[in-house]
Amino acid sequence: MAHPAHEETIHLVKEIFRSYLKERNQRQTPERFMVLNEIYTSDGHFDADDIFFRMKEGGTRVSRATVYNTLDLLVECGLVQRQQFGKSQYYYERAYAYQQHDHIICQQCGTVLEFCDPRIGEIQEMIGQIHGMDIKSHSLHFYGECKDKEACKKRQEEGSKIKEHLN
Repeated sequence: MAHPAHEETIHLVKEIFRSYLKERNQRQTPERFMVLNEIYTSDGHFDADDIFFRMKEGGTRVSRATVYNTLDLLVECGLVQRQQFGKSQYYYERAYAYQQHDHIICQQCGTVLEFCDPRIGEIQEMIGQIHGMDIKSHSLHFYGECKDKEACKKRQEEGSKIKEHLN
């Protein structure tokens, strides 16, 4: 699981985002930078509503549209990755200064585990050589079910309660 980024990384990603917006004649609003800051000071994977509600609960006034639009910009400029873990909903995670990793997703409770195995990079390199491709990145998701059924059920119930609270 990712940990909040260091202050120097946050400063650097803000400068990258500032340059990206300037090059494309996009507005550099405080709200966009608050969304970026929220992402880089948080842990793990999130959806757009997670960011929106965390910011709202923290007293930040930002619209859902601003969160969604800012996420699109952050994906375009390479500071955030968009993932789809088997559902119609997108999840996001930081992309800058973040080690290549893959995911295991529980199909019951939705828990996402990250793992890194250097053998996958070796396989990627070998596949590229076999097929005459210079592979730049990959996305690998394994789907299964938690072995601890009680913990899985508890996470499902907690997720339902949170969704009810937010609606």
